[in-house]
Amino acid sequence: MLKRVQLTISGCVGPCDVPNVVVISTATGTEWLGSIEKIEQYHTLLEWAVRCRDAGEALALPSEFHDRRINPFLLLER
Repeated sequence: MLKRVQLTISGCVGPCDVPNVVVISTATGTEWLGSIEKIEQYHTLLEWAVRCRDAGEALALPSEFHDRRINPFLLLER
């Protein structure tokens, strides 16, 4: 059961090669999204977080973010 949803705005969360990074941590792992640039994307993430909270579990990330997935540790090798 999902105990909570926490949203935090911070500075750099790790490797900073990509701007506007979102890190999503769940019981199944960590998802990194990069180049989140539009206010609508943040609204969609917030709505998704509320649905996760209401469902009591981490739901699938909205498909519009699939192309925003990054591996921050591979970015270091460039």
